[in-house]
Amino acid sequence: GFKERTLLIDLAAQVLGVSRRTVYYRIRAGRLQTIRTRNGSQRVLESSIDRLLKASADDPGQPVDQEAGSE
Repeated sequence: GFKERTLLIDLAAQVLGVSRRTVYYRIRAGRLQTIRTRNGSQRVLESSIDRLLKASADDPGQPVDQEAGSE
């Protein structure tokens, strides 16, 4: 079958230029899609990263590197 390319959370954070925490925020907000591997680790679908990058390029009011929330 078709195998979707995925990235580890760390790598997704690097590609998007954000922190790991921001990647998790985006996942929770439904802006990044993930799958669980057989061993239980979470991986981000490459297509959802591409979509997020495109969306932020189309909407300059939504900087990709902005941290959501503060702790």
